[in-house]
Amino acid sequence: MTKADYYELLGLSRSASEEDIKKAYRKLAMKHHPDRNAHDKASEEKFKQVKEAYEVLSDGRKRAAYDQFGHAAASGSGGGGFGDMNFGDIFGDVFGDIFGAMRSGGAQRGADLRYQLEISLEEAVLGKTTEINFSTLVVDSECNGSGARKGSSHSTCSDCDGYGQVRLQRGFFSVQQTCPTCRGKGKIIKDPCPFCHGQGRRKQNKKLSVKIPPGVDTGDRIRLAGEGEAGEAPSQPGDLYIEIHIRPHAIFERDGKDLYCDVPISFITAALGGELEVPTLTGRVKLKVPPETQTGKAFRLRGMGAPNVRGGSAGDTICRIMVETPVNLTHKQKELLKEFETTLSASNTKKHNPQVTSWFDKVKKFFEEMKF
Repeated sequence: MTKADYYELLGLSRSASEEDIKKAYRKLAMKHHPDRNAHDKASEEKFKQVKEAYEVLSDGRKRAAYDQFGHAAASGSGGGGFGDMNFGDIFGDVFGDIFGAMRSGGAQRGADLRYQLEISLEEAVLGKTTEINFSTLVVDSECNGSGARKGSSHSTCSDCDGYGQVRLQRGFFSVQQTCPTCRGKGKIIKDPCPFCHGQGRRKQNKKLSVKIPPGVDTGDRIRLAGEGEAGEAPSQPGDLYIEIHIRPHAIFERDGKDLYCDVPISFITAALGGELEVPTLTGRVKLKVPPETQTGKAFRLRGMGAPNVRGGSAGDTICRIMVETPVNLTHKQKELLKEFETTLSASNTKKHNPQVTSWFDKVKKFFEEMKF
């Protein structure tokens, strides 16, 4: 029987590149693989033909012989035949990227660390430099991260020949996995360091100076590159993330860039007006309260809030007026208030208490419209 042309089997032109050959074989091999086509003799035969075509065309020497002599090259002398190839090697080469078939050093990057830092509102708004202490894995200075006793060295893993990967044959599949002996490192430590017990790293307390930029808020994170756990030599260390938490403040509440402050005043100041001193995080400010100020009135002190940590204008400090009702009155004070209330009623209650009058008018209308 005349054999099909290898290029036609793979659906390629004779100028196809190595990558084109590999892609075509992968597609056809997956389509006709016996595991996907049980008891299908036609697919099994097609799979064998496709495999044979790839074995030849993927090898530069054999492809050149095939291009010159065709299938006759299979019976030629001097090692020009195509029958000395191992399918497991071919399959592993094509599908190696799926199963991780690659040379591996086994070294892993160090883990990232998280540190929760609690600061005051003043520190968050104005910024500061603080010192933190934490425990982390560092490179063992005794063995310089090698894990081997000082003066000794590693030996190449005999099970994987230093690759960190071993190949397992599963029928038609050749699968690579991490070497269980050296755990992917490719090296064996016969005489481990007594200080780190062969790990190359050990726990140590670490002290760092951290700069808190002005304007940070709860939930913000500061990243310190390379200050996390040390990685397995020769990989890179992880990063340290500082998570900001702001303690509750006795006077101010924060909402984004703005600061809110409740300012209690007497009802005399609220009625007649006056001037009072209010706090900000940068100092004291005089606040003028106009006559007839009501509870809830807000005064905005522009630019006296928190700065924008990402740039831009600062927030404001907003003072909310809270009119305080006097308590612990003497008998005389109570009499004076009653006399004062009488003078208000005698003149014009609506004029002096517009909100009270408006509210009672609404209540009266509500009851009149209700049907019981």
